Formats: sequence, C-alpha cells, structure tokens
Amino acid sequence: MSAKNSPDIWDLVEAKRETFFALSDRVWEMPELNYEEFRSVAEHAATLEQQGFRVTRGVADIPTAVMGEAGEGGPVIAILGEYDALPGLSQEAGIAERRPVVAGGNGHGCGHNLLGSGSLMAATAVKDYLEAHGLKGRVRYYGCPAEEGGSAKGFMVRAGVFDDVDIAISWHPAPFAGVNNPISLACNEINFHFAGRASHAAASPHLGRSALDAVELMNVGVNYMREHMPSTARIHYAVTDTGGSAPNVVQASATVRYLIRARDLAEMQGLLRRVKKIAEGAALMTETTVRSEIVSGDANLVGNTPLEQLMHQNLERLGPPVFDEHDRAFAAKIQETLTDEDIKSSFARFGLKPRMGVPLCDTIFPPESGDGMFVGSTDVGTVSWMVPTVQMRGATYAIGTPGHSWQLVAQGKAPAAHKGMEHAAKVMAGTAVDLFRDPALIEAAKADFRERLAGTPFVNPIPDDVDPPVSTKTSQAEEVAS
Repeated sequence: MSAKNSPDIWDLVEAKRETFFALSDRVWEMPELNYEEFRSVAEHAATLEQQGFRVTRGVADIPTAVMGEAGEGGPVIAILGEYDALPGLSQEAGIAERRPVVAGGNGHGCGHNLLGSGSLMAATAVKDYLEAHGLKGRVRYYGCPAEEGGSAKGFMVRAGVFDDVDIAISWHPAPFAGVNNPISLACNEINFHFAGRASHAAASPHLGRSALDAVELMNVGVNYMREHMPSTARIHYAVTDTGGSAPNVVQASATVRYLIRARDLAEMQGLLRRVKKIAEGAALMTETTVRSEIVSGDANLVGNTPLEQLMHQNLERLGPPVFDEHDRAFAAKIQETLTDEDIKSSFARFGLKPRMGVPLCDTIFPPESGDGMFVGSTDVGTVSWMVPTVQMRGATYAIGTPGHSWQLVAQGKAPAAHKGMEHAAKVMAGTAVDLFRDPALIEAAKADFRERLAGTPFVNPIPDDVDPPVSTKTSQAEEVAS
C-alpha cells in the first residue's frame, strides 16, 4: 500500500476518537477481575452494536467474551482486545500520589481499559474503510476477558474460535511505541492441595500430619531448585489456604498456588514436572497427600517477520505519538514517585539508551529491541500458535512507570493515555488495511508461520479437562445483558 492511503484510515480512527475515549474511561471506572467483567463486556457489546457490527455474546461459552464481525467474504483479520483489571490497585485518576478510590479495590494497573477500547477503535475504522472502498474481507473484534492469569484466549483457542482467522493483531499499553518483540514466557498456574490429619498441637502433636508443613517444605524445595533452572525461567507462589488461623491445631489441609514460566512450552513443561516431584517429596516427608490442579496456562509468543515489518512500516509512516506540555508535566510528576532505576530500566527494556528528564515517549523503538530477559506471559501467545499474530506497544504512560502499579492506574484516563491509544489504533488499523489491500502480504505471513512451526506440534497448556471458572457467574451476565 502506498503512503497516500494511510491518512484515509487514520481519518476514520480520528472520527470516532471521542466515542472510544469515553468507552475506555467508562471501563476504567468499573474495574473487574478475571471472568467477572460483566459491565465491561456489556459496554463493549453495546458499542459494537452501535457501530454496526454483527455481535456474538458468550464466545466459547465464556459469558464475558464477545465477538463483533463486519464485512463479507475475503480474508478474516481479527483485532484482539481485553478489559480485565487487577486486585488491590484502586486509585484516583489524574493525581501523582497514592489515593485509592476504594480501599483494597480493583484498578486497571495494566491499562486494559485502553487495550480493549483501542482495539475496538481500530476494528471500527477498518470496518468503515472496507465499506467506503468496497473491499472484500471481514474484520473481527474479539473482546477477550481474563488475561491477568485467567488465560481466556487459551480456552477460546481450544473452542476453535480462531480456526478461520487469517491474521490476528493486538497491542498493549507501554511507556514506548513500537512493534512488540515477540518474546514471552510460556506458563502454567497450578494449585497444590495438601491433605493431612488434624490433632491437638499440644496434647497429641504426634497424631497430626500437617498439610501446612508440607506446603512450607515444598516452597523450600522449589527455592533450592531456582539455582538449577534456566536464568530466563520464573517461578512464583502464593499460599492461598493455610488450613486455619488457630496455632493449637495441626492443619489438616493447605494449598499453595504456583506460577511456572519458561521460554517455551517444552521448557515450561519440564519445570512443571520437577515442581510436581518436589510436591510429592514434601508430601512423603510429612506423611500427607497432595493433589495438583492446573488453573490456567499460556503458550509463548510465536513471532512473524512479515507482519512485524509491515507494522513497523506503519509506525514509521505515522511517527511517534504527539504529546503536549500538559501531558509531559503530569508524566514528570508521576516520575517523581519513581526511582532512577525504574526509569533507566524502562529505557533498557525497549533497547533504548536512558535519557533522564524525558517523561514521555518521543520516538519509535527499533524492532527486536531489548534482550528479552525481563518479560512476562500473555495468552496472546496461545493465539499466535494458531494464527499469524502481530502486536505493538503503544505509549500511554510515563517512562519508568511499573506495570501493575497505582501509578499506572492514575494515568489511565489522562489525555496522554487517550493519545497513545489513538496512535496504537491508527497503526493497527493501517496494518489491517495493508493486508486487505494486498493478499500477498497475508500469504507471506502464513508462509513464515508454517516455517516457524514446522515439526513443532502445538499442545495447549490448558488441559482438556480444565474449564474456565465461569459457571456460577452466568446468571450475573444475563442480568447485565437484560
């Protein structure tokens, strides 16, 4: 596609900016956790209908998942959105000090209010472009819940939701703008339930078998294992059930939840087997029993060079987001709550030389930037094993802001966040239009996809017998929809 076509799609994004800024702000104001995003998905479904999409609710039998489609025939390009929040991050907007709206409440500490709204903004612009130019093709917006440890896209993949999709596009809020380096950690989240025997801790301690002892011994064993695993792997745990608060009772039950991450599925599955052996050893030492239960899982991201090059071309054509003095002044106040290490680390993560005193992004970071050492997990990774996928990072907050922090929540409704969201929507929409206008680009992406995965069969990290925790919430979703 020639550069002269870019402003057409950018104009269509700009035409709907106020609608989608408002959607993002409404979702920010109703932060909901994994599989509880009933009001948020209702807002997205209503916006899809208002914009003329064909809407499917309850995608993959998940009440808080939604899909909107527009267009006829031709290739199918999906734009992925999210809208789940995080616990304990409630924070007033627009101030640079810790001030929860609700003590202990939820907050959008990863910017998913922006993510979903920006993706839907891009999908709407592409819909309008296809109509205006009479192009064959279908654009879909997938509203995906529960990315924060819920792995909803993995369940959606298992249900076949993406089977007929040709290309998937997404983005994520960040301090800088550029094509996402396609490196993430495969992961499994798994509960280890220990069962023992209760007894009086003073009168008959010899008759008890402590499940809590088993949990503690397991944690010690895993901590010793850290020296003997790849440096890029990560293991985290939380004791979710201590078996009670009475110290004079030997705890008959206890549960610890582990999150195991590694560079790829094979490496992660190897670590999982080792952690299970440690759990079995802890049970043996304490004469308890242990039962493991996988809760969720994400595959590592699969890159796609043709798509990444195409998205980078769109970024270069558009340039970095444009912020004003008011945006920079607020971002500078946020930076005053951070350390120099926070700021320097933020630059380094995106392959950029640190520049102190620069509060907001003013450049496009280079492709394949950073060393990939400090990355997390995403359920977009599972999608990328099924369909050629590309993501970008959109500059929406002050450089140095930690993810999953109150500072990020405080910036979630700021004008700079809106500008960064619109910038990302333009890049995603431009990338999609390029693909619709030149089917050879789609074929090149598919060829790259096939070559990367040749001889590597995909195994969904979510077992077939694990279901998303949605059954008890269906009535609530129906109540919101009505």
